[in-house]
Amino acid sequence: MSPTRSRGGNRRQAKTVFDEAMAAYKRWDVESAVEKLQDAVRLAPQNASYHMSLAQALARAGDFDQALRSLANYLRLAPDTAAVSRVEQLFASGMDPVEEVLTQKMKAAQIQLDMIGAAIQMWMEFRIALGEETLHIPKPETWAAALDYTVRKVNLHDTTLSKIAESYGTTEETVRKHHQRLVDMLDIMPCDYRYFTGEENPLDKLVEAAELLERLERQFHSET
Repeated sequence: MSPTRSRGGNRRQAKTVFDEAMAAYKRWDVESAVEKLQDAVRLAPQNASYHMSLAQALARAGDFDQALRSLANYLRLAPDTAAVSRVEQLFASGMDPVEEVLTQKMKAAQIQLDMIGAAIQMWMEFRIALGEETLHIPKPETWAAALDYTVRKVNLHDTTLSKIAESYGTTEETVRKHHQRLVDMLDIMPCDYRYFTGEENPLDKLVEAAELLERLERQFHSET
């Protein structure tokens, strides 16, 4: 078999595996998505988009070191794409403008440091989850406000859109729009384990209740 034909076969196989990975990613089967994307990358290592998708899946799995390695490969293969400047910021040693505003405002509001850290983590995950999409930030305060509002909602803090918008010098409509984008992109839920900082997460009780109900159902239907 000629090298050209072999490469073509690998590309077709990689595309099939990639499509399977994306289907797994959408249904939150993260482990399967990561494994299939790693296979796609091995079959077509020069495809920059595969490296970006692998970074997204790894970030969703919480493996940020490996996600950044995949992003580095993406930058190497696609140095001129529109997403490059946003991706490069993830490797910066200092805070970006959104993080600077967010940290300043949340500290001024006497929000505990672990919640500020959760908001910064949310921002990092969001920028990775965007993949190759562009993100224009003419006013960092708008995204900082949305992150602050979202992490407070996750942690069941009593707050309102109007208070957050006023604090950051933006509008309720803008905060609401960016908040919804964060929720949709990261599939954020109340008390989300990724960003909840309290000692006892109310979701634990729901899990315990579900497990108890399952045991009771088994006992109820078992023959004695």
